[in-house]
Amino acid sequence: MPGKFITFEGPEGSGKSTQIRLLVEKLEEQGIEITCTREPGGTATGEQIRNLLQHDAAGEPLCDRAELLLFTASRAQLMDRVILPALGNGGWVLCDRFIDSTMAYQGFARGMDIATLDAVNEFAIYERKPDLTLLLDLDIEAGFRRLEERYADSDESHDRFEQEARDFHHKVRDGYHQLAEREPNRFCIINADRFIEEVAEDIWNAVKGALL
Repeated sequence: MPGKFITFEGPEGSGKSTQIRLLVEKLEEQGIEITCTREPGGTATGEQIRNLLQHDAAGEPLCDRAELLLFTASRAQLMDRVILPALGNGGWVLCDRFIDSTMAYQGFARGMDIATLDAVNEFAIYERKPDLTLLLDLDIEAGFRRLEERYADSDESHDRFEQEARDFHHKVRDGYHQLAEREPNRFCIINADRFIEEVAEDIWNAVKGALL
């Protein structure tokens, strides 16, 4: 049987990592082989690109087109080395961010041409879109309050995207909703401003209804 491909999207602080971990536990209870990965990253090449994109590792500002192409390069490597092989072996893949992050951040928030981004994404993913995209929807200010709590207890600090103006992040969230309207059969919007267990239950019901 062919594998299934699930992506998690959402604004900053929406809880994607936590919910991925909980979904993995549920799917493994069903005897399903799971591969978890993330964007940008997921491969040795991708993790180097992630450092450039999120932490200004090169020491110079990235222009918008370079930013887009770096994301795309990481995505193509991830598809070739991780996602397509896992799906071909009948496993399930869960990915923290994917093509819709590019559409929301570089397209709707940065103002790049949507048709161009569609073409670039299609090329990078070998025309293999996710079977299900879970959009963890959260108010922008609520998300940033979560981030402040997270960073208060760690040595980490805000990455390059988290440092963008609030208006940028409101455009990201609005962009996600437009993407969900464009592909309602692929997207499932989950209210992420609730207890972790409540969000996880809705995600599990969405996955069961769509893929099991």
